[in-house]
Amino acid sequence: MSDLVVHARDLRKIYIMGEMEVHALRGLNIDISRGEVLSIMGPSGSGKSTLMNMLGCLDRPTSGEYYLDGEAVAEMNDDQLAGIRNRKVGFVFQSFNLLPRATAISNVEMPLRYSDVSGKERRERAIAALESVGLGDRVHHRPGELSGGQQQRVAIARALINNPAILMADEPTGNLDTKSGDEIMDLLLKLNQAINTTLIIVTHDPEVSAMTDRIVMIRDGVVVEDSK
Repeated sequence: MSDLVVHARDLRKIYIMGEMEVHALRGLNIDISRGEVLSIMGPSGSGKSTLMNMLGCLDRPTSGEYYLDGEAVAEMNDDQLAGIRNRKVGFVFQSFNLLPRATAISNVEMPLRYSDVSGKERRERAIAALESVGLGDRVHHRPGELSGGQQQRVAIARALINNPAILMADEPTGNLDTKSGDEIMDLLLKLNQAINTTLIIVTHDPEVSAMTDRIVMIRDGVVVEDSK
């Protein structure tokens, strides 16, 4: 199982909504290898956002097994989940999720503020991450002084600062024009090649999914198609 960064078996997630039970995941199985680039697709309500929350350690399954980089996640409490999330997962969201008053370097340093990394090393790593996404000359700019594509590059640098086992990108091009979106996808794929980070993209855009090595289709809380 060493080459598998994600190993999930019979994942089930039930939400209680008043009197109703909503079965978001219904016994889903998925394995993802280290360094793989895959997209998760499915119609609205298919369970893809729930699966992203499980894989990204934002939530835990009602039942089933989930190993992230060899660590059993399904039984973890909230503090343990937060710990593994900070060490093993980088997130890139459609809406960038940057702090508007903070500079690019401060935004990128954010995940390291909860670690025992010194201020000097934090700064050096944040600058290196910004340089890796082509923003070495924008480290002191605030989000409002950057284009949408540049803001998403800052978000990617922030996601990579901890050398995560998986990078979760939720509709990473959704708020960008076509040219910026293509540039962001190109950057994500180049970073995957350069540092072998496993890249999991949740998307409804067939043009985005066509750029990935593997497409996993979800419907009604299970994988219905898995193609390379």
